[in-house]
Parts: sequence; C-alpha cells; structure tokens
Amino acid sequence: MDLLDHMSAYAVAVGLGSSLPPETVTNHDLSEQLDTSDEWIRTRTGIAARRRADQCTTTADLAVAAGRAALVSADDSPDLVVLATTTPDRRCPATAPEVAHRLGLGHVPAFDLSAVCSGFVYATGMADAVIRSGLYRSVLVIGAETYSRIIDPEDRDTAVIFGDGAGAVLYRRGDADEPGAVHGVELGSDGSGADLVAIAAGGSRLPNVFPDMPRDLRFFRMTGREVFRLAIRRMTASAEALLAQVGWPAAELDGFIGHQANQRILDAVANRLGIPAERRFGNIGTVGNTAAASIPLALADAAASQAAQPGGRTLLTAFGGGLTWGSIALTWPAARPVELPPHAAARIPSPRPEPLEPAPA
Repeated sequence: MDLLDHMSAYAVAVGLGSSLPPETVTNHDLSEQLDTSDEWIRTRTGIAARRRADQCTTTADLAVAAGRAALVSADDSPDLVVLATTTPDRRCPATAPEVAHRLGLGHVPAFDLSAVCSGFVYATGMADAVIRSGLYRSVLVIGAETYSRIIDPEDRDTAVIFGDGAGAVLYRRGDADEPGAVHGVELGSDGSGADLVAIAAGGSRLPNVFPDMPRDLRFFRMTGREVFRLAIRRMTASAEALLAQVGWPAAELDGFIGHQANQRILDAVANRLGIPAERRFGNIGTVGNTAAASIPLALADAAASQAAQPGGRTLLTAFGGGLTWGSIALTWPAARPVELPPHAAARIPSPRPEPLEPAPA
C-alpha cells in the first residue's frame, strides 16, 4: 500500500466473540455472605448477578474462548493480538502470546495492554492506528478478566460489582462506508488519581504479597464516590470531544455502549449527552462490571439480539484506573457472534510446552 492507501484505510470490526464462565452469583448469594441485600445492590449499581470463574479457569482460558468465537464470526485470522486485562495469568510473562498460541495463530506478535476498565477502548485505538498505518492488516482485540481473583470477598463496595468474562473483536483493514468502521478515537489519562483504583501490593513498589498483610494492600480497592464522579465527568467530556471531531450529533446516534461499571453512571453519561434510552445498550444487570471485557461483552450481546442496524452510528466510551478514559466512534458492525459449544466458556487446557531444541554442539 502507498501512503494515500494508508491514509484512506479504516479499521473495521468484522468478528465478535464472548465467553462467560458458567457459575452465576446472584445478589441473594452475596447477601448470605455480606451485610447487603438484593435491593441495596440493584438500586445502587443496577446489577442482579455476575459470573464467576472456578479455580481452574484463568483469564487466558476465557480470552481463548472469546477470541476463537470472534475468529469464527469473522472467518478470518489476525496479524496481531492485543489482550486488554487487569488480571493476567502471571505477572510475567504477558498472557497474550499464550492466547495467540492456543488459538493456533503461529508466531504473530501479541502483547498485553493494561488500562483497567478503559482497556478495550485503548486496545481498539491501538488496532485502529496500526491498521491505518499499514503495519498490520488485521488485529484481534480481546478484553478478558477474572476479577474474582483480586476482589476482597469481604469488601461490600467491590464484591457486589465485579464479575468475570471475556469479549473479543476482530478488526481488519477496510473502507469508511463498511459497517463496523472505526471513524474516530479519543483517549486520555490522569496519573494524579492512580491511587483511586488500585492494588497496592504485587508491583515493584511493594513486590511481595503475604497472607497476613493488611487486606487493603493485597486486594483491589476503589474509592467509590470519587470514581463515580470522575467517571461521569470524564466519559461525558471524552464522548463530546470525539463526537465533535467526527461530526456526529449525539441525538442522531443509533447506538451507545458505555463501560458497564454502574447503571447510574451509564444513565448519567447518556442523559448528559442527550442519547435516547432506546439507543443505549448494555448487560450490566446479568454480568456485572467485567472491567476491560465489559464493552465487547455488551457489544456482542447487543449484536446477537440485533439491537441496531449495521452501519448505524455508534459510540463506545469508558473510564478506568490509572486514571484512564477514552471513546470510540464506529458504525454498528454487520458481524454476529457465533454460538460455541457449552464447554467453550469453561477451561480450555493449555497445550503441553514444545520441547526445547538441543543447543548446537
């Protein structure tokens, strides 16, 4: 491709996939363990249930299942894999190369991206950039999380919100008039709020995690009220800036999917933007907040029910730890998620490692 071809290329969403672990944890289940109730959780978050991975299922397992579904949906394969996650299988190495290997993608480049709940939006921005540049023809973006591994089961503020799951989108080079074309990206961050959404221990600042360590240090913690306020403000501002950039009036949007953090946040952002209720899509009520997986899970769910017509103007927006935020303007994809066998959402065993070649004599 020459320079003019690069400039006219668009990233187009052509495949959708999702994966949820089979165990459902209801508000009633949590009320038996915590000082809470179904009514309390529903009125404050909009969540009725969330999914939980068993102890044998990892983030990579969910990512492989969602990624495989997206590839089948697209009937295509990627040149690059980007895995957005806060809960990698290991601190080192990245989880994405294993996911790519288990998907049978050979030696394609693969890396993890950490932007917490903004991860899928950030990863889509990266996919859009490399496709427009001509560096890669297609990119598989996966958001996958097992938040049940990092949540304090005794912390009512977080235990009732988060769930496990994965969603995936395959983007390939295409044209502006194709359904699923990405028309704009807006990203931002503010590190002064890094402590508002964090796990204190486990990094280079406090590397070791011990069972007798204070729970506030070894589990995920979030300053709820401040995050609530900032999420509404940042998501609204990001969406407004992007819609102005691409020339799409909010009232004329055909679809809106915000990060599935809290139904009151989603409603506040959509109300401020002036987006009608019938054009807002989400599934927070049944899956909870799945962080980087939330937008692709909601997108796949809405596409499966044909919530919008292919080609309709659509806005995605998110806010997460870091602090990070961002928005994507794309047209509604023509792709439909595929139904995988029931076992696909459960653990998919890793292949045995290939033996190392003997060193030359």
